Amino acid sequence: MPEFAWRAVEASGRTARGRIDAASAEQALLRLKAQGLVPLAVEPADAAAPAAVASASPSERPGARAPRRWRRDAGVDRRDVLDLTHELAVMLRAGLPLAYALRVLIDMSAKPRVRALLQQVLDDVKDGAPLSRALGRHGALFGPFYLSMVRAGEASGQLAHTLERLAEHIARLAALRENVVSAATYPAILLVVAVLSLAGMIGFVVPQFEQLFADMGDAVPLATRAVLALSHHVRDWGVAWAVAAVAVGWALLRWARTPAGQLRVQAALLRVPLVGPIVHRFELAVFARTLGTLVGHGVPLLAALDIGVDTVSNRPLRRALQGMVAPVKSGARLAQVMADTRQFEPLAVNLVRVGEETGRLGPMLIELADLTDQRVETGLKRMLTLLEPALIVVLGALVAGIIVSILLGILSVNEIAV
Repeated sequence: MPEFAWRAVEASGRTARGRIDAASAEQALLRLKAQGLVPLAVEPADAAAPAAVASASPSERPGARAPRRWRRDAGVDRRDVLDLTHELAVMLRAGLPLAYALRVLIDMSAKPRVRALLQQVLDDVKDGAPLSRALGRHGALFGPFYLSMVRAGEASGQLAHTLERLAEHIARLAALRENVVSAATYPAILLVVAVLSLAGMIGFVVPQFEQLFADMGDAVPLATRAVLALSHHVRDWGVAWAVAAVAVGWALLRWARTPAGQLRVQAALLRVPLVGPIVHRFELAVFARTLGTLVGHGVPLLAALDIGVDTVSNRPLRRALQGMVAPVKSGARLAQVMADTRQFEPLAVNLVRVGEETGRLGPMLIELADLTDQRVETGLKRMLTLLEPALIVVLGALVAGIIVSILLGILSVNEIAV
């Protein structure tokens, strides 16, 4: 019978770990609940062994050193928010009172700043504040979408279910962002390698042949003279050009962070072939998922629309979507307003129209977000399919040009010698 490693909360609030034999993970969960435990994690023992060692505290690891201070004092990040949302949902679904579940989360947390955050939330809850208001004191961390979801869960009496859906939403957005970053990593590495390779050839390889062509004068082919001149220029002015490039890049980065610069850069990004459609669809997927999740949990459409528009990070696109609020407030149908913005494809408009007519607007928006996510991933793969060979061809052509120019010079030397 398979063995599973488990982590659960005891009735006293202490976190316990152990192993259990069960036919499946579901059966292991049922057996743990029958013992009065609140399961937090159940996974196969072989896969859980490294993770258990990694997650143990320094006192629990034999011979382990204390973690570095900068790791212990790290701030609260998105991953922490996702973890505490998921674990709080698990404990509330198991029947634990909110204050008790927060106290358990405080004991479980290994990061001081997360513990301090949860302690503040627990103090507010003990004073009679709802969870949404307690979290609202940290609005910069949780954001309006998170707070509106929690508020909707409190109003409907389904806080545990709402937190589960909220954790899924955060995980999906994180996965989509990671896919975008991962897709851009290889082309970036390839570009850096190409630049370094060209710099190495121009700065170190070409000068080795310079003495060979020194006495040929104008007999050296034009292509060879051009490469030699470029090599001289790189050696004489390469450092200055590098410093200037860093300075210009730093200045452009500072400008791009200003409101005017951010607007210009994001608007230009939408017009870039291949990249622009992917960015546009990515932002609309975030908007549709946020709006669908909020509407599906009982948040009024106008409030959900305001929050959904705010989650769009591209400012030109956000301005275009902000024009939807006033017509919807005046009683217009959401599908028609979306069509009027000219930012949504006909498929998106039709899905929303069907959702409005059937009373399933939330699920249809989630379906739209899923379809858009798939198109974003397909677009990324297609762009990489074109970008990677293009970079390789350009690099190969440049390297081949340098080599051919040197070979032409060597052939000229042989002809003169004959």
